[in-house]
Amino acid sequence: MTAWALHDGARIGGILVVAVVLLWISRRLVPKAIWLAMRPLDVLSTTEPDEMTTLAADKQRADTIAGVLIRTIDVVVIVLAALLVLGEAGFSVAPLLAGAGVAGIALGFGAQSLVGDFLSGFFIVLENQYGQGDVVNVAGIAGVVEEMNLRRTVLRDLSGTLHSVPNGEIRVASNLTRGWSRVNLDVSVAYESDLAHARSVIDRVGRELVEDPEWAPLIIEPPKMLRVEDLGDSGIALKVLATTQPMKQWDVTGELRERLKRAFEAEGIEIPYPHQVVVVRTESAGNGNGGSGESAPATQS
Repeated sequence: MTAWALHDGARIGGILVVAVVLLWISRRLVPKAIWLAMRPLDVLSTTEPDEMTTLAADKQRADTIAGVLIRTIDVVVIVLAALLVLGEAGFSVAPLLAGAGVAGIALGFGAQSLVGDFLSGFFIVLENQYGQGDVVNVAGIAGVVEEMNLRRTVLRDLSGTLHSVPNGEIRVASNLTRGWSRVNLDVSVAYESDLAHARSVIDRVGRELVEDPEWAPLIIEPPKMLRVEDLGDSGIALKVLATTQPMKQWDVTGELRERLKRAFEAEGIEIPYPHQVVVVRTESAGNGNGGSGESAPATQS
């Protein structure tokens, strides 16, 4: 027993120590190595806004690739360490590997969807379709990417629900926050409104918003009226567009709505709401034939 502990036990301990060290090194060096490989050292100190946005996007991609690679290294190191420990403990590894090969073939036929998940995940990472921190819409689910690996993508939606989506289920991935984002807002005004006046007010509010020091860093192109989008049942829809930093379109849209509401009220521009006209018919006094008299229209909101 003492001899085994001094010889085989020491080798097993050495294998475990090496495995732990490799896992520790992968977590420390892999993210830095990928980041340095993606971005040259001479631009890491830049302060230009456009370049800083690009750096943030590249850092996000590097973190995503590093996370996937670290998990893959973990699996490989743990499996190899387990096989070496079994060999040192006196177990024959060859039959185990042969059995694993046969089981792998059987699982391959029964787990085609799992293989599809891994292949889809590989191409998602390779093509940089999205990464951790992006807001995406995949498999009919919209949310922030909290975690992703070769098998699944984990999203958290606006209500806080956590969704785990197998990558094989993803046919179309819509990234809402890659590079820049868009404010896409329809503003309704009454049919009686002067459209030229409404356009001038909207564009003025957009300029005021981009001149505000609090909001200026979030906006790339100021909000402007693009066109008449629709002639609706109760009002005219005006299309307003703006370009913002990634993930800031919702904040800018909310502030823009508030400012447009106040500006329209100050300028006398009516924001319509659904109306319904009710016609009330009354019988004329002394009409023996029961005929109806004049109609009295009444408007009901």
